[in-house]
Amino acid sequence: MSELDLKSYRFRAEREDDWRALEGLLERIQNSGVNVLKPDELVALPQLYRTAVSSLSTARAVSLDRNLITYLETLCTRGYLFMYGPRVSFWERFSSFFRRDWPDAVRSMVGATILSAAIMFGFALIVMMLVLSDSEWFYPFAAFLDERTPEASQETLRATLYTEDEDIAGMLSVFASQLFTHNTMVALLCFALGFMVGIPTAILLAYNGCILGAYVGLYVSKGLGFEIIGWLMIHGVTELFAIILAAAAGFVIGKTLAFPGEKRRVDAMADAGKRAGNVGMGVVVMLFLAALLEGFGRQLINDDLTRYMVAGVSLLGWLSYFYLRPGAKR
Repeated sequence: MSELDLKSYRFRAEREDDWRALEGLLERIQNSGVNVLKPDELVALPQLYRTAVSSLSTARAVSLDRNLITYLETLCTRGYLFMYGPRVSFWERFSSFFRRDWPDAVRSMVGATILSAAIMFGFALIVMMLVLSDSEWFYPFAAFLDERTPEASQETLRATLYTEDEDIAGMLSVFASQLFTHNTMVALLCFALGFMVGIPTAILLAYNGCILGAYVGLYVSKGLGFEIIGWLMIHGVTELFAIILAAAAGFVIGKTLAFPGEKRRVDAMADAGKRAGNVGMGVVVMLFLAALLEGFGRQLINDDLTRYMVAGVSLLGWLSYFYLRPGAKR
């Protein structure tokens, strides 16, 4: 037996009982929860953990057998997670995200949210007015909208807003999937580009606003303003709100990167990143719901008043959830 093996053998023999005791307690906790431990075992657990950490430190210092060090590293990691890890289950964390983390993060970004909405809808209004004044303004912004062009008749445009029953089969699930992918990419770009001081995020918001304005302006010019707003808003309340929130999170990151305030930049970015991350995860949920509304609800609901009702309920629901809930922080 080599000298190294002999050292490892003696080292293990002197301390292995404590390691095995700690391992056994951790196994029982993992399988049945901490309540299965007796009071004396609960008292012994911290001491056994400290003994294992001390053994690991010694094993590294004297360069003992690598397998022994790996075993102790694994054991100490498990012990650390129990001693200092979070004391909440997955479902508790899941519930906390929707009850507190997400809405609190959104409320902390009210200013950035207003800025995002102002950019998108401001450019949408400008382009809509341009299209109403001269239909040629439609083409630089939305020439890709197939038959939906200024040359189309009112009847042609109206037909794109309502779906006949025989057209529904086989297309809704694919449509919803495509829309979810597209809208998620737009929102993620608004979020991710925020680190460049928010400038690309603002440009992307403005571009999407221009497309929206050209689209609405076209239908308004054909006397279909009421119909197009209902068609858009049945899903647009949730979808556009999600994109605005994603952009707001991007603006917060960009602002913090450029102007960290009194905190160190790394600390300020950590705080902003946590809040932005919560908003980003929530945005994915909103886009999933928007895709369902766009791919299914908008195609199945052909009554204008029902569309407006769904849009109104959606808007009231999101505003209440984020800003008007009882106990919401001001």
